[in-house]
Amino acid sequence: MSADAAVVPRPKRRRRMRRIEPAAVFGVMSRDATIFTRYWKTTTFSSIVDPTIYLLAFGFGFGALVSTVNGLDYKEYIGTGIVATAVLFSSVFPAMFGTFIKYRFQRTYDAFLAAPVDVDEIATSEILWIGLRAGVYGNAPLLVAIVFGLTPKWTALLVPIVCFITGAGFAGFGVAIAAIAGSIDNFSYVQSGLLTPLFLIAGTFFPIDGLPDAIQVIAQINPLYHCVQLVRDLVVMGIDPWPDLGHLAFLVGFALITWRVAVWRLRVRLID
Repeated sequence: MSADAAVVPRPKRRRRMRRIEPAAVFGVMSRDATIFTRYWKTTTFSSIVDPTIYLLAFGFGFGALVSTVNGLDYKEYIGTGIVATAVLFSSVFPAMFGTFIKYRFQRTYDAFLAAPVDVDEIATSEILWIGLRAGVYGNAPLLVAIVFGLTPKWTALLVPIVCFITGAGFAGFGVAIAAIAGSIDNFSYVQSGLLTPLFLIAGTFFPIDGLPDAIQVIAQINPLYHCVQLVRDLVVMGIDPWPDLGHLAFLVGFALITWRVAVWRLRVRLID
C-alpha cells in the first residue's frame, strides 16, 4: 500500500450556515418562556402595577390641578406617556439582572456555549424575548387609561410594535451593562445616574419645551422621549408622517446599536 493511500482525509468541520441560526435563537427563547411560566405572576404584577400607580397618582393628583397640556386632557397626556415608563421597567431591569445572574451565578450561558449556540444567538434571544414581554406590558397603562375615559384612535393598535422596538433597545442596553458591570451593585449607578433622569425628561409628565435648552437637547436624544411622542400620536393626536417616521427611525437605530454592543460586550465577558 502506498503512502498516499494510507493517508486518511480529515473530516471537514461543519460550518454554520448563518451567523445567527433561527433554530438556536428559538431554542434559547423557548427555554426563557418555559422558565417564565414559573414566575410570570410576580413579574407581571411589578411590570404592570408600578406604571399604573404613576398613572393614577399623577393623572388624578396633578390632573386635579392641571386640566390640559398641549391641547390634551392631562389624563390622556399621562396615560399615553406612561407607556414608555412601563416599557422601561419591563425591559432594562430584567435584562440587567437576568443577564448578570445567568452568566455569573447560574452559568447558564456556559451551558449554551457548550451546545451549538454562540454569543450572537444568546444576546439576540435574550433581547427578543424581553422585547416581546415589554411589547405586552407596555400596554397596561394604556388599558387603564381607556377604563378611565381615554378614547384611542384605531392607530393605537400599532402601539405594541412601538413598545417591542423600544423594549428591545433597552433590553440590549441592559444586556450590555450586565456584561460590563463588575458586580450587581454597580447597577445602582446606572439606575440613579442615567435611567432616572431619562425617565423624568421623556415628556411623560410634562412637556420638555419649558426645560433649559441644554436639557432639551438631551431629551431629544432620549429613546423614551421618542417612544412617548410616537405613542401619543398613535393614540390621541393622530399620525404626523415625517416626525413620526423620525421617531420610529430613532427607536429602530437605538435597538440595532444596543443589540450589537450587547453582542460585543457579552462576547468579551464570556469568551475573550
